[in-house]
Amino acid sequence: MLSGPWATMLLGDQGADVIKVEMPHLGDHVRSLGNQRAGMSAMFLNINRNKRSVTLDLKTEAGVGLLKQLASTADALVQNFRPGVAERLGIGEPHIRAVKPDIVYVSISGFGEQGPWAAKPVYDPIVQALSGLTTVQAGSDQERPRLVRTVLPDKVSALTAAQAITAALLARERAGVGQHVRLSMLDAVLQFLWASDMNGQTYPDRPIAAQEAASFIDLIYQTADGYMTVAVMSNKEWQGLCRALDRPGWLEDPRFKTPADRDKHVNERLAMTQEVLRTRATAEWLQRLEANDVPCAPALTRAEVIQHPQVLASGTIVESEHHAAGRLRQARHAARFAATPASIRRGAPRLGEHTDEVLAELGLPRRRIDELRSLGVIGAEPGQRDTGKRQAMSSGL
Repeated sequence: MLSGPWATMLLGDQGADVIKVEMPHLGDHVRSLGNQRAGMSAMFLNINRNKRSVTLDLKTEAGVGLLKQLASTADALVQNFRPGVAERLGIGEPHIRAVKPDIVYVSISGFGEQGPWAAKPVYDPIVQALSGLTTVQAGSDQERPRLVRTVLPDKVSALTAAQAITAALLARERAGVGQHVRLSMLDAVLQFLWASDMNGQTYPDRPIAAQEAASFIDLIYQTADGYMTVAVMSNKEWQGLCRALDRPGWLEDPRFKTPADRDKHVNERLAMTQEVLRTRATAEWLQRLEANDVPCAPALTRAEVIQHPQVLASGTIVESEHHAAGRLRQARHAARFAATPASIRRGAPRLGEHTDEVLAELGLPRRRIDELRSLGVIGAEPGQRDTGKRQAMSSGL
């Protein structure tokens, strides 16, 4: 429900004309989540900007035919169904390539197209558990697995998909050939984790031992009035920390002479650091640590983040006026292009808001659009009450 829409929003921010295809009468399930305005959830508003919405009943021959017409004008088609669903609907890769031979066809799934889990329903926590991410988050194999409290697999899959689409389009530009790009959330997360968190599995000729925690203490420390983080790697940073904390004796402690020594005695080192940091307020520690060039930061709440001087100076959070939901605050597109800057050109669409507009661009006359609406192939015009039967499935496109 999230990977495909998120990936295509990123491309929309970068200038792509993204047409979101949804089932009439219901649309994307994410529309119905909590924290709503104008019939759209905050989540929907945040991952569907810079798109146009078209409603098509893909269980009808006419709906499939219209989707193929749309695909014939497109550079890429992204579908987020379970494996096999697109093929049963008649919009699988071979069906679409028949009308657009050079299209980049992208299939995003939970576990891929093969294997005993290929057809299973998938949400973010399922991938977190199966990929080992929950054990990584726990700290060791002996601790209770814990979820990362954000939809990380969906986000990693979206970023991977957006990059893969641009790579496939570049390959087409050079060779003139489109291709099928397949991406599973499980593969995306394992790729994401491997270099930093799967070191014990790197060498196939070595026995795999239970993963032990580097430390039972994390790098969030309590201060006299809140929480902060301090991270030191190099000898220079360790020396700066000792000065900032007024603990020159630590510099002579043989347990902490080198990075390897400090890693070996990580629990003692972090516990000693925590004991000292409890004695002063966060702001005072930040001042002392920054004066000694030690990496540090306050642990902010979400409400504090948007007011932090660095976030304000970077212009990371922007406000815009949505045509239905009113004033919105969102994170801008992260990549800053010197010649072709990303922008929020349009807010997330109301269900079917651009159906008539897009079908007219395909050359359909007004009477044919009205006929399709009367047959239930497309939904009611935005602003009109949709009295059609509510469907149980969103297109996932």
